[in-house]
Order: sequence, then structure tokens, then C-alpha cells
Amino acid sequence: MDLKTTYLGLELPHPFVVGASPIAARLDRVRLAEDAGAAAIVMNSLFEEQIIHHEEGLQKHVLSHEDSFAEATSYFPSADEFDLGPDEYLERIREIKQAVDIPVIASLNGTNLGTWTEYAKYMEEAGADALELNLYYQPRSAEESSEQVEGNFVEIVEKVRQSVKLPLAVKLSPFFSSLPNFIKRIEDKGANAAVIFNRFYQPDIDIENLEAVPSLKLSDSSELLLRLRWLAILSGRTQLDLAVTGGVHTAEDAIKAVMAGADCIQLVSTLLRHGLPQLTKLRNEMAQWMEEKEYDSLEQMKGSMSYQHAPNPEAIERANYLRILQSWDVEA
Repeated sequence: MDLKTTYLGLELPHPFVVGASPIAARLDRVRLAEDAGAAAIVMNSLFEEQIIHHEEGLQKHVLSHEDSFAEATSYFPSADEFDLGPDEYLERIREIKQAVDIPVIASLNGTNLGTWTEYAKYMEEAGADALELNLYYQPRSAEESSEQVEGNFVEIVEKVRQSVKLPLAVKLSPFFSSLPNFIKRIEDKGANAAVIFNRFYQPDIDIENLEAVPSLKLSDSSELLLRLRWLAILSGRTQLDLAVTGGVHTAEDAIKAVMAGADCIQLVSTLLRHGLPQLTKLRNEMAQWMEEKEYDSLEQMKGSMSYQHAPNPEAIERANYLRILQSWDVEA
């Protein structure tokens, strides 16, 4: 079965990629990922807070529950391993490039424009095959308009594009007033791919101790639905490659994502739950299903259920909303 796909100009043997996660923090895990058949690996993001050594509580906020899931314990490195400084991060790119043959996609999350462009260059020089811009920012001031936020994002893409020749993926949240318009704007500024969607770690509230506490939960298949809708809408309407992240746990999930238009499938939570051999399992199960359904290639299946090709495109749009609500009734 021909599962080949192209993502960020990289010819991949299949769409399954290790998404940004602690897996990249250990070379032995990276090697195991390659042995399991990963088509590429995305490194965990380098945050500007790490670069400027600001707020040591960052690693506690993100990683304090790193061993909460027994099945994931062996895959989460310690905080010291994951919280790489900027020099260590760049060295890790070099080490991974020497250790494996699969493409390495670096990831960057900044706050100042200079940081984005400076470290994008450093990552290119370190040997990264591509760069994922992790646009993780949550405005909290009423004085900051949506136009300003999105304008800043577009400028980041533009300036990084001017700074490096690396293929650029932009990792997005679903919180845009007009996602298709924003996709067009970053495409015009030189982005090569969009990653649909980032998952935000939301704090919980401890009502006994009256404090906010970090809450780290792995995704499940229900989170794929939002991503399927937007993949289906965007597929065929943009020249950007489309990657899905969040909610792919089974071969059926992966097949749905490709049918909606995904060129690349980034796996994290399912690998943390089941281990890196899950990569092999999902790839084999997808190939078997496609053979049974008489598909010749992934390309033949890709986008077949997008808005442009779906036999019932109104199900993707608002027209289906009322119908779904009316289909439920309250038991007496």
C-alpha cells in the first residue's frame, strides 16, 4: 500500500509523525521512534521564558504532573531533561540529526519578534529540517484587540520567513474569528503548513485550598471532531499543507483525518499511553483497511471527505446544527 505523503516539502513514507512532546528530550526514545517507523519527529517547543531564564515556575506549571499517568511514566523525562535551555536545545537538534535519519522539525514559541527571528536562524544553523512556529498566546487585556493579536501573528510569520529558508509550519489554536482568512494571510506571508490545533493546558481550581492547580490530561478521540471539521473546510482552499494534532488515537481516527484533508498526522497522547510501538500498529492497521477498501494510495483517499468533495457538505456547516439539536429528546 502506497502511504507516501508530502509535508513541508519533505517526502514522507507515511503520514505518522511524532508530535511535539517530551519524547524528543531523550535520544534513546528518538531512536525507538525511528525504529517504530516514525516518518519524522517534532521537537518540544523552545519557549522564550527558557531563553531569557524568566520565571522558573514554567517547568513546574507544565511538568508538575509528568508522572500522573502510570502508562506514560517511562515516556516523560524528568523536568531537568525536558526544560532545556537555548544552548542545550540547539545542541539537542544536532544530536538528534546525528542519531537518526528521519527529518527533525524544531519548534519555537516566542513573545518578542527578535526572539522569533534570532532563534529561527539558530535552529536552521543547527540542522533542523523544518520549523514549527507555536503561536501559543492568550491575550488577557481588554485593550488588546483581535486585530492586534492576529496582526502580530502574521508579522511573526512574515519576519521569520524573511530570516530563514526552512519550511515553516504554523501551529494554531481554534480561537480565530475567521480561521480561513487567517490561513490565507499566513500563506501570503510565506508559511508552508498549518497545524490544526494546539492543545492548551487549562488550570483547575482546588476549592479546599483555594488555589489554581495545573491539570495535565492527555487527549482522546472525541477531540478529533473539531479538527476534522476545520480540515474539511480548509482542504482544497489553501496551498498550505495541513497537519492534524490532537485526538488521533486509532487507525480509524487517522483515516478520518486523511479523508478530511490532512497531509500529516502528529501523534503524542496515544504514544504516551501505549508506547512507541503504537506507531507501527496504526500504520499497519491503516494500510490494511485501505487495502480492504481497495484504495491504491493515501493520495487517492486524501481530502475525499473535505467540504469540496463530501457527498453531504452541509453536515460540515451550520445547516446541520439545528437538525442535530432536534434529534435529541429529554426523557420524562
